[in-house]
Amino acid sequence: MEVQFTPELEEKLVGQAVRQGRQSGELIQDAVSRYIEEEERFIAAVTRGEAALAAGDFLTHEQVAQRLGRFLQA
Repeated sequence: MEVQFTPELEEKLVGQAVRQGRQSGELIQDAVSRYIEEEERFIAAVTRGEAALAAGDFLTHEQVAQRLGRFLQA
């Protein structure tokens, strides 16, 4: 797989890799891996939220405001 970067982004990438004492390819793999993991967590959270909403398990705006008010007073 090939990925094309703008010259500015490539310069930042190389600079970051040098500062970390790593190869650019290694830095890219780590960044993409973290991105994919975060996307998977986000999608799972949205799916759980949608399921809770469909099941009627949610708070109204007023209920959230009440809970937040009690939390801030404690």
